[in-house]
Parts: sequence; structure tokens; C-alpha cells
Amino acid sequence: MKNPTKVITGKDTCWSFANVWEPKSMNGGTPKYSVSLIIPKSDTVTIGKIKAAIQAAYEEGASKLKGSGKSVPPLAAIKNPLRDGDVDRPDDAAYEDAYFVNANSPTAPGIIDADKNPILNRSEVYSGVYGKAAIHFYAFNVNGNRGIACSLDNLMKIRDGEHLGGKTSAEDDFATEDDDDFLN
Repeated sequence: MKNPTKVITGKDTCWSFANVWEPKSMNGGTPKYSVSLIIPKSDTVTIGKIKAAIQAAYEEGASKLKGSGKSVPPLAAIKNPLRDGDVDRPDDAAYEDAYFVNANSPTAPGIIDADKNPILNRSEVYSGVYGKAAIHFYAFNVNGNRGIACSLDNLMKIRDGEHLGGKTSAEDDFATEDDDDFLN
């Protein structure tokens, strides 16, 4: 039986803020693995699947979202994990003409290449690579803070991309270095 809250993103999803090797704590919270998944607005199939999964998580988590209130708040009134990069990150070119979801998990995601082989070399996965992500959505209600969250399950790297954040590789930095200038 297919899980209606689970989505496999398209191959043109760019991974940003890829903290997938070591869990990190945000604001003193539980350390988690995380990634921001940037999905081009032109990938209407993935966006449609995400919207349907969010709706399924909303319906599945209705009693949790209702809490001690008299009714379930409308989906538009609670936190939504699907965000518009043009609105929420207007000064970041990587998010231009794209939607994004921030996915995280307390357990490490499986990370494979396009041939389904495990990726063991950490330098192969960085902010800026493209690949698919297996994610699922769920409702939360913590101290009156209600919404739908996105959990990170697994990642499949499809291809390299430009490093986000301006980081270059050692090979690129020293590709045209003149040996005479190196010691000066």
C-alpha cells in the first residue's frame, strides 16, 4: 500500500544547506540531519506530489492539529513546509523561480548515487548537487505551534552542480596556479 504522505522528488532538485553526514543542533534543540530541497517551479509533477502529500498529512493528523480546540484549523492557517523561494528568499539566486522544503531527521539518511551504490566519500555530497530525495510529511502540534513538517528519509545524487555559498574545490583553486608565484 502506497503511503500518501511520502514523496520522491524529481531529479532536478538542488540540495542546499546539506547537513547530511553529521547531525547539527539548531537553537539548542535535538541534533538532526537536514537539507533544504530546492525544486524548480517548472517541475510541476514534484510540486503536485508535495501538495497532495501535505494535504494527506493534514487529513491524517487532523486530531493532532485540533488539539484541545473545538475544530481543526484550516490548512492555510497553519505552518506549511512548501515555501516559495521568490517570496521567502528573494536575495538568494539559488532559490529563484523555485519552491523549497526543509527536510530533517534525527536519523541519518541513506545516500546513494544514480546507480544505487552507497556514497561513502563525503566530498561527493555538498550544497549545490542535484538529486532525488525521499521525504514524507506529518502533522505536528507542539505548545500550540501547529503545522505540517517534512521528514528526510533518503537521498539519491544524480549529478554535480555549482557549489552554493561560493566554496570552490582545491582542484579548481590550484588549476592555473603559477609555480613561481606560489612561494611569493
